[in-house]
Amino acid sequence: MSVPYNHKEVEKKWRTYWEEHPVNVDDGKKPKYYCLDMFPYPSGNGLHVGHWRGYVISDVWSRYKMLKGYYLIHPMGWDAFGLPAENYAIKMGVHPAKSTAANIANIKRQINEIEAIYDWDMEVNTTDPEFYKWTQWIFVKMFKAGLAYEKEMPINWCPSCKTGLANEEVVNGTCERCGADVTKKNLKQWMLKITEYADRLLDDLDKLDWPEKVKKMQADWIGKSYGAEVNFKVDGLDEEITVYTTRPDTLHGATFMVLAPEHKMAKELATEETREAVEKYIYEASMKSNVDRLQDKEKTGVFTGSYAINPINGKKIPIWLSDYVLADYGTGAIMCVPAHDDRDFEFATKFNIPIIQVIAKDGKEIENMTEAYTEASGTMINSGEWNGMESAVLKKEAPVMIEKMGIGKKTTNYKLRDWVFSRQRYWGEPIPIVHCEHCGCVPVPEEELPLLLPEVESYQPTGTGESPLADIDEWVNTTCPKCGAKAKRETNTMPQWAGSSWYFLRYVDNKNKEALVSKEKAEKYLPVDMYIGGVEHAVLHLLYSRFYTKFLHDIGVVDFDEPFVKLFNQGMITGKNGIKMSKSKGNVVSPDDLVRDYGCDSLRLYELFVGPPELDSEWDDRGIDGVYRFLNRFWNLVQDSADANVAETKEMVKLRNKMVYDITTRLESFSLNTVISGFMEYNNKFIDLAKKTGGIDKETMGTAVILLAPFAPHVAAELWEALGHTDGVFEQKWPEYDEAAMKDDEIEIAVQINGKTKTTIEISTEMEKDAVLTAAKAALGDKLSGTIVKEIYVPGRIVNIVQK
Repeated sequence: MSVPYNHKEVEKKWRTYWEEHPVNVDDGKKPKYYCLDMFPYPSGNGLHVGHWRGYVISDVWSRYKMLKGYYLIHPMGWDAFGLPAENYAIKMGVHPAKSTAANIANIKRQINEIEAIYDWDMEVNTTDPEFYKWTQWIFVKMFKAGLAYEKEMPINWCPSCKTGLANEEVVNGTCERCGADVTKKNLKQWMLKITEYADRLLDDLDKLDWPEKVKKMQADWIGKSYGAEVNFKVDGLDEEITVYTTRPDTLHGATFMVLAPEHKMAKELATEETREAVEKYIYEASMKSNVDRLQDKEKTGVFTGSYAINPINGKKIPIWLSDYVLADYGTGAIMCVPAHDDRDFEFATKFNIPIIQVIAKDGKEIENMTEAYTEASGTMINSGEWNGMESAVLKKEAPVMIEKMGIGKKTTNYKLRDWVFSRQRYWGEPIPIVHCEHCGCVPVPEEELPLLLPEVESYQPTGTGESPLADIDEWVNTTCPKCGAKAKRETNTMPQWAGSSWYFLRYVDNKNKEALVSKEKAEKYLPVDMYIGGVEHAVLHLLYSRFYTKFLHDIGVVDFDEPFVKLFNQGMITGKNGIKMSKSKGNVVSPDDLVRDYGCDSLRLYELFVGPPELDSEWDDRGIDGVYRFLNRFWNLVQDSADANVAETKEMVKLRNKMVYDITTRLESFSLNTVISGFMEYNNKFIDLAKKTGGIDKETMGTAVILLAPFAPHVAAELWEALGHTDGVFEQKWPEYDEAAMKDDEIEIAVQINGKTKTTIEISTEMEKDAVLTAAKAALGDKLSGTIVKEIYVPGRIVNIVQK
């Protein structure tokens, strides 16, 4: 009789054992495999079951690779600088250094409950001076390479967080951190010239084993397009306005022009009659975020009172301002062709601006257009000497033709903007720059890094556009490293993304004081083979990490230029009705009670069983009962079989090989929920077989235990020992299957009369046709009452007796 499964005793036993005898050891002989989680913010709320999901997925994959013969790089660390940590500290009235340390301790306790094979000797923390020394070092290198520069510009401003935000941190017009409406503010900012890498970031997507949807999101964000810059003279002024267009072939259809409200000529173009309305509109647009401006359904605008001259036909067209045009995309001015653009059509209809069709299907003009004609192909009409040309051909040729006419030039454009890198907050890496009246911006010498974040009493944001560091005179006032004159330190800090853009490199050499990572360890352990995390980081974190890696490759720090070979995005675990888990909504499910009541192994299995790992899944605590029952049934089957010590049968061998094939195939395709259901299916089959044979042979049970080990490590370790093994389950090799042994000796086929199934028979796979037909007719018996006209056998599938 088997010993009852007691998850508390089993997990305590093996957790203690593995602390002294780690299962993942680098013996110098195994090839490396680097599996990485996106490291967490040390939130004060701790982990919920949604966080567990990603960590379980990565640990299962790591343990699987370990059983396949690899040494696993599987580290964990803390993304501890930035807005989330600082906002939590302000809310709790605790210094961020103290609250962050407490939060890390709590989450580390919870992470250890997962029993993942994290190598805590590799741990990193972005707030550790020994870590952010290298974050600052990278900035200095970028500054020296001309990639970091200062610029005064209108930025996204969160009035609640009281800091500037990059475009990527604004979601639907609100701050992604606190949800407040984002406005605009003019500030001098540090920028990183990520646009220098736009082509490489786009082109190199092709060599990544990433989900296509993520690659598309990055490509769309970079937004490379081909077209032409066209120069429009301003009527009555000695000025030109340059527009960027991807459709220069439609130039004859341009009936008006729209400028961004921030365009340098916006106020200059206002006439006496329109000045008040123009200035009012410019102010109102400044209060909206770029995202809101692009997503506003109703188009707004104001006529400046001035006109431009269409250079292709000499016609005067009105110049408008509208906030759906952004100053930082293209030239901040667009030509509008309402007959062939939905947005322009809506605008022209609203403000009664002429609509001229220049592309027509089969050359036939549409009477009384009710919507824009936006099909890619057509014949040019109302276009002078271009009439009759195919629009697809003209689209490619027009940029060159316009260049020859002297009214513009062909060009390439990008949606990607340089990265706003300053934050007006305390809790971040100090930017290692000194401002000198004589020398300008001077980097802190590399040998003096890290530039430490000073300890302060007041760390709340000022709201003035300056960081709280600006009030620390003894820290701000310094001397210029270049000329020795009096100078001031930069008081803005880096964004949270600074540390997370390169942290994965530091894990493998986290104690190195002389280099970010040694050449030897970089070559041996990097890059990351599998990166696992949420799709919410598809643009920001992944794009920034790729940019940093390419730069570090260019300066010789690493010999690869893409950080993550393979990417897996897990779906979110939500509360009831698909609502995102949050403390404010009261729907957070903590793993702590579930681990206490069901054990770590049960929760690990249920995290995977709850749904396809790449999709969002609604959490229901009741489902864990079924997983717990499965573990108990499997436990009893293995222990009973160990005691019975039965010899293997052909059926056991067949089931064993089929199980290895199915579990391996599902695991390799990351269909992890079906892996768990597969375990349940095969467990039931083995239990049924054991009732006939008195048990299952030890090799088959041992194979099942090894297969289960990455998913339920404690149960597997205990059962492996129960089967009489003295070495550990994680010292084994992942089982292989024998295709020949999987084949069925007997199969069930349908027997039909005139195409309708009447019965089934079991036949040997080796049985000849005549024998099959004889067995089929015998099984039909008196159901065969007519004259047999034809006997049909489809091998391995059906017998059909045609009678009349």
